[in-house]
Amino acid sequence: MGVTTPEWLGTATATPGALADGARMDTVELLVGDLDAMTAFYRDAVTLDVLDQSGPTATLGRHGLPIMVLRHSPDLPSRNARGAGLYHTAVVFQDEARLAASLASMAQRAAHLHEGSADHIVSEAFYFHDPEGNGLELYRDRPRAEWSYGADGSVQMGSLPLDPNGFLQRWHDPDRSEVAGPPTAAIGHVHLQVGDVAAARRFYVDALGFDITFDLGSAMFLSAGGYHHHIGVNTWQSAGAGPRAAALGLGDVRIALPSRNDVEALSDRLRFAGVDRRDDGRALRFADPWGTQIVAAADGS
Repeated sequence: MGVTTPEWLGTATATPGALADGARMDTVELLVGDLDAMTAFYRDAVTLDVLDQSGPTATLGRHGLPIMVLRHSPDLPSRNARGAGLYHTAVVFQDEARLAASLASMAQRAAHLHEGSADHIVSEAFYFHDPEGNGLELYRDRPRAEWSYGADGSVQMGSLPLDPNGFLQRWHDPDRSEVAGPPTAAIGHVHLQVGDVAAARRFYVDALGFDITFDLGSAMFLSAGGYHHHIGVNTWQSAGAGPRAAALGLGDVRIALPSRNDVEALSDRLRFAGVDRRDDGRALRFADPWGTQIVAAADGS
């Protein structure tokens, strides 16, 4: 992991869930059929930096903070769009200008991959898929001081119209260039396709310790430390899906916890819940009910 949480992601608040309030999402691994093409897409269109590329693996991020790990797996079959796995990876940018720069690059190099956009009240988001069909969200958060909360303490979110062209006209400066400094983008959240939301709740809330921030019935949004969501789960295309077969697409999802003690506390909860896990002293590895691989480690380790 190597780089700790960027300060602009916001300060965690005390929440009821057992997962540490300072938890954040770390890198997402994708198993890809064409490593060169996928690396070029995330570098040239999404505007991530290639942090490391050796053999069958490329790691991309921003200013030293890893975001995506691409692993060349050409012998695997194509991803099952209606199975359990990845709905989208969501990359959050520090501010409107940096999001607009990525959006402008996508419009220039990958406009045909655009799927939509929305103002979610807490954030502004633009949706795409990558050349191998993996969902991708590019977004920026509004300051937490501007978020609204329900009587039960839940974060108020919505899905209002958002004009990409208007956003670019307001925020994109073609003469602006990225300068060296702290990371300006990160994994904000990961949205998963699951076979059953109730089973996902038992695993991600009851066992892992996430808080529920929004429940749509067919989808649920989960977080730690008061964020709008770190994990989303839905059955919109995958209701009734069983365990994942080996395929291109999502490799693993990684969670950064504040300390090694938090990792060990998570391991204890998983053991109590009967979840198989492996801990090599640096990272804790386990799988959700559909076989999605999850890795938890101390932030910056």
